[in-house]
Amino acid sequence: MAASLSPTGPVTAEPLTAASLERLLRVPEVDYRLEWVFLGAFSLRAEDPEDGAKGLHDVYAPREAVEAYRKTGTFPDGTVLVKDSFLTKTEEMTTGTVSYADHLKGRFVLVRDSTNRNAKNSPLWGDGWGWAFFEGEETEKTVTTDYRKDCLGCHEPVRSQDFLHTQAYPTLGR
Repeated sequence: MAASLSPTGPVTAEPLTAASLERLLRVPEVDYRLEWVFLGAFSLRAEDPEDGAKGLHDVYAPREAVEAYRKTGTFPDGTVLVKDSFLTKTEEMTTGTVSYADHLKGRFVLVRDSTNRNAKNSPLWGDGWGWAFFEGEETEKTVTTDYRKDCLGCHEPVRSQDFLHTQAYPTLGR
């Protein structure tokens, strides 16, 4: 039986191989921007603040997972989070100087694994999550090789928040 995850947990309890674990870390086929819940966004300031934002991150999760989080304060195993990373364009508009999403740089995907059962089989899994970044429009082949060196630099400061920057996710308010 093929191993796969649903937004609310593992479909099978069979041990997963490194190859099957990598297949789980993909950009979902569902149109998550339309069908999932928008959790929140970050703007990344350009080196010169006069230049506006250099990037924008939009984060999405399945509705069932958001409902569970709002009840318990944690995401259920198998929850998939997607963060779109956009390069921005900044220009003058009637409302003032604005920065907006212009070009998809890539997508980050996290898959919840609270027991770390997958960590022993892949360097993309550990600390309660599966971790992956996909460049541009790529949806299957991650450029992440080891979450410790590729992902924790940004997520370590929020270890006490389960490695999530939840302060930017007003939708999760309980």
